[in-house]
Amino acid sequence: MSKGELTRQTIVDAATRVASRVGLGGLTIGSLAADTGLSKSGLFAHFNSKESLQLQVLDHASARFVDLVVRPALKAPRGEPRVRELFDHWFAWCRDELSAGCLFVAAATELDDQPGPVRDQLAKVQRDWLETIATVFATGISEGQFRADADPEQFAQDLYGVMLAYHHASRLLDDPRAEQRARRALDRLLEAARVPS
Repeated sequence: MSKGELTRQTIVDAATRVASRVGLGGLTIGSLAADTGLSKSGLFAHFNSKESLQLQVLDHASARFVDLVVRPALKAPRGEPRVRELFDHWFAWCRDELSAGCLFVAAATELDDQPGPVRDQLAKVQRDWLETIATVFATGISEGQFRADADPEQFAQDLYGVMLAYHHASRLLDDPRAEQRARRALDRLLEAARVPS
């Protein structure tokens, strides 16, 4: 990696941390310059626009999410163990990776009625994630662990809803039982999907 690429990587790492605190809209070349100690002109040379910076932050955060959540979960046995592993890594991401909050959750609220390339990219990232959850769940159907008539897309939406409720309860409401409740909700979703014994 060249010095320029290393500098750019360092900047995008910092920008992702800043955006998790202030949102993509609050992420500016000026705020990033203050946070990193770099000059505005130097940062502008790397990104040329706020929109370009936001898009690169989304790409970077998405790649990290895949590396830290999806790839490790895919090493688990197919079916329910893989669904649970995906859920566990997702929790670790929420808890450890972006301690200031989940960039994707914040951006979804921030950008939901703001058409443009940044919203389009965020929507693509979210669709890809829902598709990943559905695909992981579908392996449980093919393994005979979940009912043949179970709907992977419905499961993905329900699980995503559990995590959104978890974010709300843990961050906004500061509920110490938020994770416990989310895990019980996952247990209920899986129980409803299992092939009757």
